[in-house]
Amino acid sequence: MQAPWQPLTEEAPYGLTAQHKTPRLLAELIALNGHHQTHCVLYQRLQQALPFCQQQPNSLAELPYLSVRLFKQFALQSVPDNQVFKTLYSSGTTGQPSRIVLDKDAAALQSKVLVRIMQHWLGKDRLPMLIIDHPGVVQDRSNFSARGAGIQGLAFMGRNHCYALNEDLSVNTAALTAFCQQYGQGPVLIFGFTFMVWHWLSQLTPGQVQLPGAILLHSGGWKKLQAQAVGNIEFKARLAQVAAIQRVHNFYGMVEQIGAVFVECEQGHLHCPASADVLVRNPQNWQLREYGEPGVLQLLSTLPRSYPGHSLLTEDRGVILGEDNCPCGRAGKYFQVLGRLALAEARGCSDTVSPLAV
Repeated sequence: MQAPWQPLTEEAPYGLTAQHKTPRLLAELIALNGHHQTHCVLYQRLQQALPFCQQQPNSLAELPYLSVRLFKQFALQSVPDNQVFKTLYSSGTTGQPSRIVLDKDAAALQSKVLVRIMQHWLGKDRLPMLIIDHPGVVQDRSNFSARGAGIQGLAFMGRNHCYALNEDLSVNTAALTAFCQQYGQGPVLIFGFTFMVWHWLSQLTPGQVQLPGAILLHSGGWKKLQAQAVGNIEFKARLAQVAAIQRVHNFYGMVEQIGAVFVECEQGHLHCPASADVLVRNPQNWQLREYGEPGVLQLLSTLPRSYPGHSLLTEDRGVILGEDNCPCGRAGKYFQVLGRLALAEARGCSDTVSPLAV
């Protein structure tokens, strides 16, 4: 008799090929969809109103999905108010932010999976950590912006935390110098949202910071950097030139599906972990695109239990590059994000810094 499957959240992040992952992912997402239909009245009504939601899914492509923008317009939650442990908010520059609620079980599960994913890239030792931001963004622990949630989510991967910026976003020279003197010769973890890291670099002179053993994790929109004609290659080159940082991993994710983190490998590809997946749809008719064809990203995750965020149509363009055959050796789909959809509302963590503050 075949042993029952363990949840995908218990698997190694990049150890399952499509043959072993896809049927399990589909089964878990179908069960999760039923859970949200039962416990979220608004989600149930949305499903009843959409004709493509009426059939039993036979593939990942047939799973119902919500536009990520709906979390700005409705209070979509699958737990009663008295069980809400934490509320997260997106960091859009305009309009109403998305509101995401977590109960204690959902928050614990998402933290557990995030640790499992990040330990794959960082190892299990907690490294001294430099945070490219100021401490004020994490002061209110019950109501976080996406920036605050991202920092708190990764802060427990490090120790001896040092914030590199003052509240006015100038470099905290004293703290930065002390950190480099104490830990500069060993491995350290650096985390910051993409535009914050670039803003930090722009204030440094070459040699002012030397962290050759650092591992930098960064995330968030590239919109402002693209306006300055800064791409991923130049971004990494500047890190090496200014601070001697060689190991750099971008990662993609959003507060509406927090815990589903897609990390960039050594080949520059974003990878799906075991508990998450990505589809690409044609914005003209919402049919699936083939691998190599660009379209709108749809994110799937088995983590959202307290709100119906398990299948979301994003406002980001992307392309799936392949599956189970990345030269880095990790199993699963790997893809590239191409940018925001035209006319999509500005959003993202690092892109929401006030131009006046900068």
